[in-house]
Amino acid sequence: MNNKRTGLYWFTNDLRLHDQPALMRAVGSVDELVCVYVLEERWFSPSKFCAPSIGEHRYRFLLDSLAALNTQLERLGQRLLIMRGRLGPSLAQILQGANITDIFCSQHAGWYEKQSLVWLQDNYPQIRQHVIDSHTLFDNDQLPFELSQLPPTFTQFRKQLEAAQLPSLDHAVNGNLNGPLRRSSKPLSPVSFLPSMPASIGELDESTIWPDELMQTAKIGGSNRFVGGEQAGLKQLSDYFSGSHPACYKQVRNALDGWDNSSKMSPWLANGSISVRELVSKLDDYELHVTTNESTYWLYFELLWREFFQWYAHRYGAALYLLRGIKNQAPLTSFYSERYRKWVAGTTPYPIVNACMNELRETGYLSNRGRQIVASCFVNELGLDWRYGAAYFEQVLIDYDVASNWGNWQYLAGVGADAQPKRHFNLSKQTASFDPSGHYIERWRGDQGMSMLDSMDAADWPVGY
Repeated sequence: MNNKRTGLYWFTNDLRLHDQPALMRAVGSVDELVCVYVLEERWFSPSKFCAPSIGEHRYRFLLDSLAALNTQLERLGQRLLIMRGRLGPSLAQILQGANITDIFCSQHAGWYEKQSLVWLQDNYPQIRQHVIDSHTLFDNDQLPFELSQLPPTFTQFRKQLEAAQLPSLDHAVNGNLNGPLRRSSKPLSPVSFLPSMPASIGELDESTIWPDELMQTAKIGGSNRFVGGEQAGLKQLSDYFSGSHPACYKQVRNALDGWDNSSKMSPWLANGSISVRELVSKLDDYELHVTTNESTYWLYFELLWREFFQWYAHRYGAALYLLRGIKNQAPLTSFYSERYRKWVAGTTPYPIVNACMNELRETGYLSNRGRQIVASCFVNELGLDWRYGAAYFEQVLIDYDVASNWGNWQYLAGVGADAQPKRHFNLSKQTASFDPSGHYIERWRGDQGMSMLDSMDAADWPVGY
């Protein structure tokens, strides 16, 4: 009788070897291992909200990340199989061809990814599934409440954590850098050994397995400072914490431009090239050996916002994509194709919005302040269905994360985790506060799609704007 256990490791938002609890579980459980990433065909076709799920900037960053991961796997005698197609059938081909006994993956906040696991469980009930928390700072069983009882707002979420004496959120003031949850969330050492790939994997239909050369031939042109992959992410992490930037973060975090005004870790966090626990560990070390102040606290505080939206997505599932959100109350918005097109092209009557949209389109990145400005305009000035804006962000942002993106859009539109009806930013005030000299607007003015409509004052737009 053959008792050999053969595992399939499905990489999703965990494209790294450091702090990898799910991959560690696989290493300790199976005799052979297949490492797979699926480029889902649905990502490349327009959704019902107009935009494809992945655009050129995020795709390039993803390919960088996959190439880097494959290089690391090869050093351990493994390689990454990259498949393109429907997720369930793609994985099923390997399950059957390699006689898989166990599936391992990171817990994903996306509803679609969870449904794929349900499909696999229904169709392959004999295969054991191991789904491990690795994209969040805390594990589910560390939270002081059941997921069904997730607090409805971030403030309540934070206060319940404080009351349970989990993360010491006031550590910047009282110097308590090693609260119980901080210690328990220290990152794991990098994976240094992997079981070999089963010989039967070579018998699979090679036409459905994308070769490693894909990651060299399918590169997308363009330039920005974000290079995908674990090593690039670790370098950015080291660079940011090697100077004074964390100690000044709160003073500059709302700037529209400037590389050092934020950590810029979000792209690597989003696809899991860096773990959030690794980032917090670096922050802890900085506070212990360099300085602790309100700015270093604020970095951690905003990571808690990320954490809240991760569990928010786990809690509400498909409701993350509903017009009515979790409040079951539809906003007074609709979809107007011309308004949407002008917003995307950066040709609205609002120069600050246009500049932000031009930067986003050209680079795949936008500051947090810029995102709030353009999202507020989308919902309030333009009266558009927030889901189309969220879907466009999903397409273009290199740091797209399903939970943070859709949760934040719900929050701003007033259908999510906010006690207020909705968030409305005064565009004139935002311009005066964050671009008083007009340098940002001039830099990202853009000449694409200029028309007579672009020069109209906002008051001249048709009724409804």
